[in-house]
Amino acid sequence: MKIGELAAATGVATSAIRFYEKSGLLPAAQRGSNGYRSYSNDAIDRLRLIQVSQSLGFSLDALGTVFASAEGFRKDELMRNLDVRLAEIDKLMSTLRLQRRELRDLRETLRRSWAAGDCVEAKALARNISTKPAPPTMPARAVQGRASGARRAAS
Repeated sequence: MKIGELAAATGVATSAIRFYEKSGLLPAAQRGSNGYRSYSNDAIDRLRLIQVSQSLGFSLDALGTVFASAEGFRKDELMRNLDVRLAEIDKLMSTLRLQRRELRDLRETLRRSWAAGDCVEAKALARNISTKPAPPTMPARAVQGRASGARRAAS
């Protein structure tokens, strides 16, 4: 099949197919007398495997290592790669849980400050966000006074 047909069958852009072929992820296509690439049905399976692997977060480099093995997929190597990816996901989930907790704390701090009529200084908030103490606040009147004073100075 020609590259356009392969692209239509897999949903992979022709430029990506050429890239995968050039980088060794997809075996080189046969060339017809007209110079057009001609792919076998195995190319469909390989492209689908690349798509699934990428959707699971595997890098193209990791896939290249697996595909480069003359023995195909070795069970121990595949299991090691899966374990590495699971560890990466666990770390990412831990980081996301921490960020979520910090965002909720920040949201609550801002809500309370604003409900009390206080203004939160962005500089102080940024400085203290990861240390967890409540950010310094100023009464809203003080901020309004500064703004009106700045307007007076500018006129």
